[in-house]
Amino acid sequence: MPAPLLTIETTVDLPRTADVVVIGGGIVGCATAYYLARKGVAVALLEKGRIGAEQSSRNWGWCRQQNRDARELPMATRSLDLWATLARDIGEDPGFRRSGLLYLSNDEAEIAGWARWRDMARGLGVTSHVLGAAEARTRGAVTNRDWLGGVFSPDDGIADPSRACPVIARGIMNAGGTVHQNCAARGLETEAGRVSGVVTEHGTIRTGVVVMAGGAWASSFCHQQGLGFPQASVRSSIMSVGPGVEGPDALHTGPVSLTRRGDGGYTLAISGNARVDPTPQQIRYAKHFLPMFAKRWRVLRPGGTEGWCSGHETRAKWALDRETPMERMRILDPTPDAATIRLTHQRACALIPGMARATVQASWAGYIDSTPDGVPAIGETSLPGFVLAAGFSGHGFGIGPGAGEMIAAMVTGETPLIDPAAYHPERFSTSSWGKVSDF
Repeated sequence: MPAPLLTIETTVDLPRTADVVVIGGGIVGCATAYYLARKGVAVALLEKGRIGAEQSSRNWGWCRQQNRDARELPMATRSLDLWATLARDIGEDPGFRRSGLLYLSNDEAEIAGWARWRDMARGLGVTSHVLGAAEARTRGAVTNRDWLGGVFSPDDGIADPSRACPVIARGIMNAGGTVHQNCAARGLETEAGRVSGVVTEHGTIRTGVVVMAGGAWASSFCHQQGLGFPQASVRSSIMSVGPGVEGPDALHTGPVSLTRRGDGGYTLAISGNARVDPTPQQIRYAKHFLPMFAKRWRVLRPGGTEGWCSGHETRAKWALDRETPMERMRILDPTPDAATIRLTHQRACALIPGMARATVQASWAGYIDSTPDGVPAIGETSLPGFVLAAGFSGHGFGIGPGAGEMIAAMVTGETPLIDPAAYHPERFSTSSWGKVSDF
């Protein structure tokens, strides 16, 4: 079933021209368009289905610095500051609060890894408290069990995936930008070797800059332009229960993790547990993901044919004057894995006394788009005017505001607060995986 999501009304008429067109109404696309609109840029945001309806409403809602890749950490830190000001600036609450994030473990190696991360991040101004057994038991008292240790990140927090993207989209329109739902971008037009327009199902927008923030659809769209982008998606399944359970706002353990929802209930998930649905794109880029899959083979399991049939990772070319895969599949709404949902609920009930009395509300799945190194690809491609912002590898929700602000600065010729060099997709062209694109 679809994840819970706020419904909003958006712009009816498609503009003939725009300074920038952003493709994809997830958190990264919405944040990029929002910060562009606040700069006075004429920006149009295109979404083939509903704003926020794919992975941006299907995640845990964590906004964290804790355990980030060092390359992502500046973006994560900046994002927390931006999350904290969105409600004030937009006049509507995306559900963010600095609740702190609690991690508990009985694995010595895991706790040691958290301590090493703490030491690294301390030099970057990040506060992370490694917990001994006594403090872990106190902070995790709701579990009514002993823990070897843990970590608490007091400055981190959570936002509401059901509200964040729609609220930010309203902010785009309030600032003078346009937002278009049920409007698929079919492809690009070029003149003199650079982007000159975006062809949509409802007409063409003349523009010199396009940001591709299409999540799981990004690589297949790049393929239409003759650009190779190594991206693979995994299908993650999570569930929610209703109010009535006492517990922390956000807790991670190896068996199961939980996040307090806006209605007082909880989202429940098993970290890293996912299905790999074979697709033409996965076959094309399989060798580039072998190192990642080799590390995660204990939690990644083969899936079925749903990913192949969904069309988001097709290698086929499509015409710009007829229906495309994006119009046939407006919203990726994959089937949650029943065994994973049962196991998630069982583990949550074992972890938190009283969880078994909570009403099971819903379960859903989403496709998490990943890069071979688990870090997003952000930067202008070899096609001038075409900027890629995808492959956020399950981290996009929390770091979306920082990514959007950075991209907005990049495309307007300003110097971003965050150095974007580490995210440029050209790293996949020259890496040890071999040449995969001409970025």
